[in-house]
Amino acid sequence: MLRHVIPPTRFFTQVSNEIIRHPRLSAAAVRLLTWQLSLPDGADEALGVTAERAGIKKTAFTQAKRELVAEGYLHEWSEQIEKGQWVTIQLISNVPLTAEEATAARNPGASPTAAEPTVGEPTPRSVGRSQEETTGANTPHPPHPLAERGAQALTAVSRGERKLRLSPRDIARLAPLAAEWLQRGSTLRELREALTSGLPDRINSPAGLTRDRLVRKMPEPPSFADQRAVEPTAPRVASMRECRGDHIHPKLFRPVDGETLCRDCRQERAAEAQDDASGTIGAALRGGSLVREALRGGQRHPS
Repeated sequence: MLRHVIPPTRFFTQVSNEIIRHPRLSAAAVRLLTWQLSLPDGADEALGVTAERAGIKKTAFTQAKRELVAEGYLHEWSEQIEKGQWVTIQLISNVPLTAEEATAARNPGASPTAAEPTVGEPTPRSVGRSQEETTGANTPHPPHPLAERGAQALTAVSRGERKLRLSPRDIARLAPLAAEWLQRGSTLRELREALTSGLPDRINSPAGLTRDRLVRKMPEPPSFADQRAVEPTAPRVASMRECRGDHIHPKLFRPVDGETLCRDCRQERAAEAQDDASGTIGAALRGGSLVREALRGGQRHPS
């Protein structure tokens, strides 16, 4: 293999070999990540826009995001801002980050008892970049079903534990963290135990303590290889087969006892068979009448 390389003198981005040669990142994921890292300082371009500019299709984009999240290069938070709108904060990093490291990079200097941070504060370029996407307006619940489950889990914990009484605003802000627990495979019971076990006698900031435990005790995300190793749920069409009858378009049906024809084709062929049988019987009856008639005629006119 021969290579001819001329180092660029301008308009280039330094990307580590770990990203370029990553064994678990697809080509779309590497392209999405390197494109984001190549943007100038201060650029606020959502991943969806980058994917469109990079020519990455929707399915490949969805899979690429999953890979980047699983490997720690992408972290997301959904938060509610003014007038009821929800935004998704995205943090892209040139090195893998844990959930705690990503939160620290997004909110430098924040402590468990500190006031809630503002939305979307940019991070230093040496780590990565953050941007936000508006996902909806005046939505009473989190826009994603998983975030909604996170909010429901926090609401149940808040109602069951007096020391962790959270306001609706606190729940809305913490729901993305709880949703990330669920996305990483934790059960609601595990989440509740992590938040309520060993609580101090006095809690000055329930929301701050809840955030601290959600971040500090966050389970490690499954690797991309682990996710691929999970046996996928069989689709509904797995037990169906294509009918061998005469159809304009292929028709799937679910056989009961090894049938090769759908119900309509079976009924149609049964009707045809019945017609054929009726015709055969009729022909036989007509033939018998002719024979009897011929015999009677022969008796009247002996040879």
